[in-house]
Amino acid sequence: MDHLERTPIFTALTRPLMFAGVTYNYFIINAVIAAELFLIFRSAWVLPVALLIHGIGVLLCLREPRTIDLWLMRIGRCPRVRNYDIWRCNSYRP
Repeated sequence: MDHLERTPIFTALTRPLMFAGVTYNYFIINAVIAAELFLIFRSAWVLPVALLIHGIGVLLCLREPRTIDLWLMRIGRCPRVRNYDIWRCNSYRP
């Protein structure tokens, strides 16, 4: 049986843009949240919070780098409907 040969460049070309172990979108969202928290509270404790949020993102991106992007797409395209509390699922009109 013939086996496919994998080349490192193929894997690199199919991965999303990453920065410091997370996708670029997640990094920007984390930076905006950290900046807003610093502007609101004017305290240095915001830095460990930002590092904690970044660490969570790194753990999420270890197995599937597009986890955050897929989640953002899902909440953008599939919002909760009014009767979600009753049926525990989204329902749509045809």
